[in-house]
Amino acid sequence: MIEAVRWSADGRGVRIIDQRALPGEYIERDLRTLDEVCDAIATLAVRGAPAIGVAGAMGLVASLDASTGLDASAFSGRLTANAARIRATRPTAVNLPWAIDRMLARAAGVRGTPLEILAALRDEATRILEEDRAMCRRIGEHGVGLLAPGARVLTHCNAGALATAGMGTALAPVYVAAERGAQVSVFADETRPLLQGSRLTAWELARAGIPVTVLTDGMAASLMHRGSIDLCIVGADRIAANGDFANKIGTYALAIVARHHGVPFYVAAPTSTIDTAVADGDAIVIEQRNADEVRRSFGHLIAPEEAAIYNPAFDVTPGELVTAFITDRGVVLPPYDFAAWGTHEA
Repeated sequence: MIEAVRWSADGRGVRIIDQRALPGEYIERDLRTLDEVCDAIATLAVRGAPAIGVAGAMGLVASLDASTGLDASAFSGRLTANAARIRATRPTAVNLPWAIDRMLARAAGVRGTPLEILAALRDEATRILEEDRAMCRRIGEHGVGLLAPGARVLTHCNAGALATAGMGTALAPVYVAAERGAQVSVFADETRPLLQGSRLTAWELARAGIPVTVLTDGMAASLMHRGSIDLCIVGADRIAANGDFANKIGTYALAIVARHHGVPFYVAAPTSTIDTAVADGDAIVIEQRNADEVRRSFGHLIAPEEAAIYNPAFDVTPGELVTAFITDRGVVLPPYDFAAWGTHEA
């Protein structure tokens, strides 16, 4: 299994797979400064809600590595400022602020030198990394029972190993099924405008030897009409208390099409993606991305410069369209009421 985010060889940086280069090139980069960490998250070199939470926590540690010579007050100020900047890089996925807040809480509990505080932060970031790997495995184990032999799974965007520190969320049941010798196949929406489905999901599945077919986003309805899809599994970047959830733009349309054709529609996500402080989807902040992601396809102009561009990174799907949530705690059936789970409870 690939490792999208981990400690660098010397333990002082964050090693990522630069997902901007895939599938053409496989490039690993070490993030060692605050600027490098923030740029990698903002430009989608590392992406996926769980992965950016892990990278944010580890990146906070890396960004403070050269600051242990400061006095206690100055180090505390640097910690607070770096955490705030990392936290603000992407607004929709809840895992990033969840991880940063957890790091700050750990630091607040340490009465010691900057070196001792940094050691505690490194330990906490490693815990977040290891918990994410274990979380992915539990999602896979809980969700694999939903895949009948020969299941044809449709997914949107990338919620696999590249989006987490482990085997993924939406693809975790697929990987577990493959481990057990089950014959399953995946249909991956291309996922415009940045093609995370065709560039990333198809790349990692093909690398793992799992049959994968790429389709453009507008083709999913035709496949369902033909009876060629057995179930949909997608990831999530933030789940509201009532089950409404944000995921990559195009997810809402896919859920509507699945409901129309009677195809089960599942959402796979860790507990850390549930934001019980948000009552419903209307309160989820949707990130607006640069217009050139739509106007230009990887450097090539495909829309007039004069045309206005609408480019939200995510949309919100009502919980009423979700057949069930596959979480690290188990499969959750409707009606959904995550308020009792506790805000960002791990």
